Amino acid sequence: MGLIVGIALGAFGMWAYRKRVKAQRNTRTQKELEGNRVSTVAQVLHFTIQSAPDAVAVVDRKRNVVLSNPRAHELGLVHERNLNSEAWKMVERVFADQEPRQLNFLPPPRRSNRPVIAVAGQVKPLSLADDRFAVVDAADDSETVRMESARRDFVANVSHELKTPVGAISLLVETLMSVRDDEEAVEYFGSKLIVEVRRMNQMITELISLSKLQGAESLPDLEVLSVDKIIEDAIDRCRLAAEARNIELVKDSKSSAMVKGDKGLLVTSVSNLLTNAINYSPEGSPVSISREVQNDTVIIRVTDRGIGISPDDQKRVFERFFRVDKARSRNTGGTGLGLAIVKHVMANHGGSVSLWSRVGTGSTFTLELPRYQEGKNKDLPSGEIPVIPDARRLDEESK
Repeated sequence: MGLIVGIALGAFGMWAYRKRVKAQRNTRTQKELEGNRVSTVAQVLHFTIQSAPDAVAVVDRKRNVVLSNPRAHELGLVHERNLNSEAWKMVERVFADQEPRQLNFLPPPRRSNRPVIAVAGQVKPLSLADDRFAVVDAADDSETVRMESARRDFVANVSHELKTPVGAISLLVETLMSVRDDEEAVEYFGSKLIVEVRRMNQMITELISLSKLQGAESLPDLEVLSVDKIIEDAIDRCRLAAEARNIELVKDSKSSAMVKGDKGLLVTSVSNLLTNAINYSPEGSPVSISREVQNDTVIIRVTDRGIGISPDDQKRVFERFFRVDKARSRNTGGTGLGLAIVKHVMANHGGSVSLWSRVGTGSTFTLELPRYQEGKNKDLPSGEIPVIPDARRLDEESK
């Protein structure tokens, strides 16, 4: 009996000891949490600055950085408690006259997939009542610089491309003025003038379309469209051009697939691919267009047996004004904007465009669009996944 009582008392004592230790731990943890709580305005400001998405640094007249956040180090504003030299030059001017100034500098190289290439910000006195400190706030300005660079390139390209038809029109008008008494010459040069005017009009129209697609303008009200109807309308647009080169437009059977989008833009995308295939195919060769449904995706392919595109050129075919064969493009009236428009139309519809090509064999352009199903309207992620459905068939035909 005494043994049993002893065991019971021992077990109770062990249980009480463990409970007391656990209670002490909980009390200590609670005190630590209370100690870490933000309880003063100074702590609020400190945590706000440290977590700010922009770089913040406070510097004194001796160039000592008295306060900085992690972002200031990431952007190169502060390095080992030293202020960036370009920023310090601006700080010295602010100390001299107490007037805020704008700051722009290039950060040091950084290993990253998308490195920071420009930093912009402002330097101003910390307080008008105390001129011992200045505060510098800065942000990553890389995207603005990239967009400005793209804008300059775009304007330069447009200016260059428009010079050709404008120069040709000017020369043709002068020639017409000099031969106005020669009816045959007037008819000849007049027809040339009409071609150049149409070419310039096409370029301006495509530039406007491309600027809208690349800008902030949203697509108009989208409608449910038949893929078969889109293909038929695109073929109708290109029929005359194909007949002029004795090229047969081969299409597969209808699919009854539906997509949701802007009819004009989607028809333009398919017709741009057909026009491109016609222009770069030998006379008398076929150009095929097919459609397919894979799960929730509608796939449209345009295949030609043309000259093909080299691997280096394949990387650039969707760039504005890029032409694989400039001489051929000039003869066919191409602007170099057709494939760029296709790329942006697909992106705006949640789809993608990809390319397979082999020099001397031909090319296949593939459009992928989210399939519309009533009651099931999923937005599929876009991506450029090369599809090579016709590669084997093209190889067999080329043998």
